[in-house]
Amino acid sequence: MVKRLFDIVLSSLALLVLSPLLIPVMLVLRFTGEGEVFYRQQRLGRDGRPFGILKFATMLKNSPNMAGGDISTRDDPRILPLGRFLRATKINELPQLINIVVGDMSIIGPRPFTPAIAALFAADHQTAVAHLRPGLSGIGSIVFRDEEGLLANLPDRLAVYRTTIVPYKAALERWYVRHQSLALDLKLIALTALAVVRPALRPEQFFADLPAPPADLVALRSRTVRGPAA
Repeated sequence: MVKRLFDIVLSSLALLVLSPLLIPVMLVLRFTGEGEVFYRQQRLGRDGRPFGILKFATMLKNSPNMAGGDISTRDDPRILPLGRFLRATKINELPQLINIVVGDMSIIGPRPFTPAIAALFAADHQTAVAHLRPGLSGIGSIVFRDEEGLLANLPDRLAVYRTTIVPYKAALERWYVRHQSLALDLKLIALTALAVVRPALRPEQFFADLPAPPADLVALRSRTVRGPAA
């Protein structure tokens, strides 16, 4: 009950404070690109119930039916010009404040996935997080804020996502389930904001018992920093 009240108050306040930013973005989207302001996509929420997640429209309307499907990358040709800026700054996620107000989501929690992506996670993990409302942000979102860059230029991105990213995301979300508290949520909100201005931030600096990244993820990040081989 305390968490839900916290979500309502903070998300409502955020919508009010951010309205001078959100309204101009809505107008620019309406009169550029394909003229779409919002993108609504089915995700799985608390207890596996589907809901329509809201985002600013940053990709072509037919993107889900084009190459890449539900997984997008930094160099994705489906992304609209303004969309690249909105995605890089995470402004495209802000309409989810409305999802929080109506009760579909929480400010902090496991990230909601499409049914196809959720199916990549083990059944025991889905059961472990099912009682939580999905979050606008969370430990998994902070650690994998560079996910689109990690998957860029990979011919087998779905395989890499399934074998390298999914297991670690699951470990991070299970860590959150074990440690969840209002104090932790406040800390993760602060880290979410900090990560926008400090892309090199590593959450393990703040949580000594955070699951260590697997060797294949470390190698993937190292490859991304160096760039693909010629």
